[in-house]
Amino acid sequence: MITKGLLVRLEAKPGKEQAVADFLKGGLPMAQNEPATITWYGIQLGPSTFGIFDTFPDEAGRQAHLNGPIAAALMANAADLLASDPVIEMTDILAAKGV
Repeated sequence: MITKGLLVRLEAKPGKEQAVADFLKGGLPMAQNEPATITWYGIQLGPSTFGIFDTFPDEAGRQAHLNGPIAAALMANAADLLASDPVIEMTDILAAKGV
C-alpha cells in the first residue's frame, strides 16, 4: 500500500534546462534500486520548471529516499543547475490507481 509521497519542484538556471532534464533521466536507475520507492517520476512542468514525484509505502521509505543517492546527487549539483533551492513537499497519498 502506498501512503506517502514527495513532490519536489526544481527551477533550472537559464541555459541549464537540458542539463536538469538529463539529470532527472539519469536518476531513474538509482530510483529503481530503492526497494521502498514504489513509483518515481522525473517531470517537466514548463520550459525551465522540472520536478520529481515519488511514492512510498510508509514514512520510513520516504526518509530512506530523502537520505539516498538521488537526493545526495541533487544537492551536490543544485548550485550549478538550479536557480533556487529545490522546493520539497511531503504528501500523503489518499488514493492511487495502477500501482
